[in-house]
Amino acid sequence: MKSLRIGFIGSGFIAQFLAKAMKQVRHCELTAIYRRSNAETLAAYARTNGLGDPKIYSSIKELSNNVDAIAILSPNFTRLQIMQEIADAVEEGANITGVICEKPLARTITDSKRMVELARGANLKTAYFENMIFMNTINNSLEQLRPQQKAMGELVIARSTEEHAGPHSSWFWDPIRQGGGAMSDMGCHSVAICRHMLTPAGKPPSFLEPVSMQCSMSLLKWGQPKYRKQLFEKYGVDYSKTPAEDFATGIISFRNPETGQIVQGQFTDSWMFDKQGLRLSMDGLGPGYAMEVNTLLSPSEIFIGDEAAEKVADSEAALEKSTSTRGLLAIQPNEADLYGYVGEIRNAVDSFLDNKDGFLTWEYGLEITRLVQAAYLSHEEQRTIDLTAPDIQKKLDTFQSKISKGEGNEVL
Repeated sequence: MKSLRIGFIGSGFIAQFLAKAMKQVRHCELTAIYRRSNAETLAAYARTNGLGDPKIYSSIKELSNNVDAIAILSPNFTRLQIMQEIADAVEEGANITGVICEKPLARTITDSKRMVELARGANLKTAYFENMIFMNTINNSLEQLRPQQKAMGELVIARSTEEHAGPHSSWFWDPIRQGGGAMSDMGCHSVAICRHMLTPAGKPPSFLEPVSMQCSMSLLKWGQPKYRKQLFEKYGVDYSKTPAEDFATGIISFRNPETGQIVQGQFTDSWMFDKQGLRLSMDGLGPGYAMEVNTLLSPSEIFIGDEAAEKVADSEAALEKSTSTRGLLAIQPNEADLYGYVGEIRNAVDSFLDNKDGFLTWEYGLEITRLVQAAYLSHEEQRTIDLTAPDIQKKLDTFQSKISKGEGNEVL
């Protein structure tokens, strides 16, 4: 069977995580990497782990001429320009089948629409990488509950929480370059997975119709003088001038278009979870049944005492976003699979080799951008947003949050 030659544009944290996931996926190889920081390190990892012998290219056009598919894994503020260059390369003869984009598709709805237009204009298949929808812990639980859902009715509420102590990179903390704060970074995960859990079996990802959005955001930890100082010294980002939210919580309502049933997703996302590390927590409630997932419930544990911790400090060796090197620590032996990265790559590879879009298209990514921006609008206007109202839909088309414009002091 043919192998899909993939080129990575981006070689930072998410690219390295996806490379780990690729070790568990057949019929693909990492053929090319765009020249950015850490590109050589990523290439060496690929060679060592049998993922391919990637060449490092200094232009997107050159990379595009040597791959079957491209994964855009670069910082949010670079993606639209990169997609324009990919589209230009295709127009000039690059023979690419599909293009992948890591969440979020773009920082605004306007930019997300342009991403879709460029991909479709270049006749490219698309895959939007929202890893949580491919988590086996969630999908296996849903599958186990299908008989109960058929007998009792669908889930009526889903809850999703994603929390950790904060991003790895300076641009992620910068609301202008990132497009917001914790809601833009992680809220897109939570909104998407709530919708996924609530969607009836066999229905497409966008089956449920968004009805309303209610969201509140705060700057709780990283707005305090002590932590603002830490943030500025480590990343050069000044939250006294251009703050972003480190906490967001809200409720989104959906309507089943076939039955009229209203269901709700409740989400909470934060950058101030100073416990074991990254925690993904989801649960769903239906009539007479329930499901629950918590990624910090591990089958393995280790203990490191004070003396041993002073000898070796490698906090993320056992768990992503871990901030502790001692005490009782949870271990997840296969985080790439646990969080759904393996599943999303497998789906994209299989789909592109079959000349089809991925399970989640860029049009779906555009929808998620719209829902995230509705959350920012709800916070700014301090009210529940009616997502069915024509005037709200028109307003969202060109909306850009104050936080993403560097005016967060007005609303936080």
